[in-house]
Amino acid sequence: MKTHISIIVAIARNRTIGVNNTLPWRCPADLKHFKSLTMGHHMIMGRKTYESIGKPLPGRTTVVVSRDHGLRIEGCIVTDSLPAALSACANDAHLFIVGGADIYAQTIQLADTLFITEVQKNVPGDAWFPEFDRTAWQEVSREIHHQEIPETLEFHFIEYQRKK
Repeated sequence: MKTHISIIVAIARNRTIGVNNTLPWRCPADLKHFKSLTMGHHMIMGRKTYESIGKPLPGRTTVVVSRDHGLRIEGCIVTDSLPAALSACANDAHLFIVGGADIYAQTIQLADTLFITEVQKNVPGDAWFPEFDRTAWQEVSREIHHQEIPETLEFHFIEYQRKK
């Protein structure tokens, strides 16, 4: 069985994905979208991303990649490399890469699908999604959303499939 690999990310126009190990915006609809896509699947993330979440997310298998060989996190699978993390997900037909910046950079070439929540503004930050060749991807869906609370935002849920 070939595992389908998806990257899921919320990204500002200037590719910002985080600041001080947190999301630089509050968008409940994006969190709900994230949950609906990842539920029942394995999620690979770096240690700092895990620490920003603070706990294993219910209904999903959390796989944390860390250079700390002694790291143990209750309720998570901890690996010391991306290949080991991918191997830990081998029995899942669809796994999700959920961050952060270094993990995205290591996996962008492996991904079949990108689920991008595109926040329609430039946002200051200290973590960015890697540059990628958009000509290698086909946009297959886009949903445009607006919110006023807890902050005014326009954001798009976009799905890209890698071109064959």
